[in-house]
This record gives sequence, C-alpha cells and structure tokens, in this order.
Amino acid sequence: MNRFVSALLAAAMVGALGAVAHGGGWETDFEKASAAAGKEGKYMLLDFSGSDWCGWCIRLDKEVFSKDEFKKFAGENLVCVLVDFPKAKEQDDALKAQNKKLAKKYGIRGYPTVIILAPDGALAGTTGYQEGGPVKYIEHLKGIIDGHKLKNPGKAAGQQQPQEAGPAQVR
Repeated sequence: MNRFVSALLAAAMVGALGAVAHGGGWETDFEKASAAAGKEGKYMLLDFSGSDWCGWCIRLDKEVFSKDEFKKFAGENLVCVLVDFPKAKEQDDALKAQNKKLAKKYGIRGYPTVIILAPDGALAGTTGYQEGGPVKYIEHLKGIIDGHKLKNPGKAAGQQQPQEAGPAQVR
C-alpha cells in the first residue's frame, strides 16, 4: 500500500512540475493567446511538449524556457503557449481536444516541436530543442522571426493588423 501511495504522489508531483516549469507567462488557451498576439503585435511560440515524460522536452524547459534570459525575451517579444501531451498530468477534455487539433493542424510528429507564428497567425517557422542554453536559443528564435519579417515586410511585430486579418483560428 505504501508503494502505491508513493507512486501516486510521485506521479502527481511530476505532473505538477510540468505545469510549474512552464509557468510564468505561458498560456494554454490557444484562442486567448492568439487574440493577445494579434492585439499586441507579438509573435507566438507554441511549445508542443510531453512535459512529464519527454526527455528532450524536459531538457528544453530546464535549459531554456525556465531561464531568466528567455523569460525576459519572451515577455517582451512573444506570446508563449504550452501545447502539452502529458501522461501523468490531468487535463480537461477541452484542452486535450484543442491540443490534438493543433498538433494535427501543424503536422506535429515528435516532441518537442516549437512552432513560431506571426502576429497575424501565419507560420513563421518550426524548430525544436537546440543546444546552447537560453542566449543561443533566443538568437535562433530571432533568426526565425527576422527571416519572416524580411519575407513579409508589412507584417512585422508591433504593427497592428487589420481586423479582417486577425489571429489564426483552429479549425
């Protein structure tokens, strides 16, 4: 019995750590995040993760997303969304359905996959785990964003988009 209780507590703690690790500014509601990105003229970072079982996901969070340098950059430049597929952490049915739909829409085949969307919802780039810590990862993200801005000069972050070109919708 004690082993069962210990295992249950350990699983609950792992699930909680996944949520805490991505805390501080990470959204889970795609529609809410998309509206904020469009309104604020910020790019979106979608982290498709298995936060409580995927070793590379946990490493990306530990080495990059949880670091102050990344948090500062993200707070000023991004709307971050955790699109999580945990094994031990509970999620409500609506969140599971949203995440499944997003994974299908963006063709997610492995974790972690990081999708960068422009403020208007257009796909700016796709990446994943990168060695080198937060400073190198920030530079990598800036490269994706700057490349998108060069190809789409009228849609740079910080410029308000017309209402008709609002944030991407999940279908």
